Amino acid sequence: MTKKVSIIMGIYNCEATLDDALQSIKDQTYENWQLVLCDDGSTDSTYLIAKSFAQRNTDRVILLQNPENMGLNRTLNRCLEAADGDYIARQDGDDASAPQRLEQEVALLEQKPEYVIVSTAMTLFDDRGDWGSIQRLEQPKPQDLIRGTPFAHAPSMMRAEAIRAVGGYSEAAKFTRVEDYHLWYKMYREGFRGYNIPDALYRCRDDRDAQDRRKFKYRWNECYVRWLIYREFGYGIRQLPQVVKPLLVGLLPSSIYRRLHRQRLERQGGGRGT
Repeated sequence: MTKKVSIIMGIYNCEATLDDALQSIKDQTYENWQLVLCDDGSTDSTYLIAKSFAQRNTDRVILLQNPENMGLNRTLNRCLEAADGDYIARQDGDDASAPQRLEQEVALLEQKPEYVIVSTAMTLFDDRGDWGSIQRLEQPKPQDLIRGTPFAHAPSMMRAEAIRAVGGYSEAAKFTRVEDYHLWYKMYREGFRGYNIPDALYRCRDDRDAQDRRKFKYRWNECYVRWLIYREFGYGIRQLPQVVKPLLVGLLPSSIYRRLHRQRLERQGGGRGT
């Protein structure tokens, strides 16, 4: 019997994109899946779209609703409590999974029992089409964590017993917007390891012309996680600059930051740019 995959998805004000995200799950070649959705206090029609989908797929969809906006980490933990699959997968409400994504990730975990995490490369797209990608090291080691999150969160899949062994997502405010990075740290601290499939099996919506940047307080949060990693895995003093790098990047003028960030992503994916 095939292993069951529980896909956990926090949704918030994504009415324009949610139908496509849900359809990409229905189109999966791997059939033994369960979807756990939790609306995080949306003010648009996101919940109604999710409710309609759940009513049409009552045998495999669980729909939750927060009484107010609670944040992604608490929302995903609510999903995790309701999930009963052997594997826990992620997806966001404005992205799309390739049809073979779940099948390939399950196959990797089945064939390589030494790994408890699997993720994939991501194609970045916006309303004008594909423009870049994000690629991670295939087999991140503890010494690689200090340079940034080793796995793309949205296309990830984990063994259920492993994510539960570390208590799921940390809900403290100091881990806001870096809840995935801290999760990987906790899992690696316990001796768990993961693998990145080099094929881009996930499409991540990201505006190439976005003006927004990570708020400075969230850069402090990333520095804190990097400090935990630095301390836990015994890095030498030469790696200390990696701990404060997010703050230094945050001090760059916006025009320079946007240009460097976009160029890096386009180089990874051979993006066209404009």
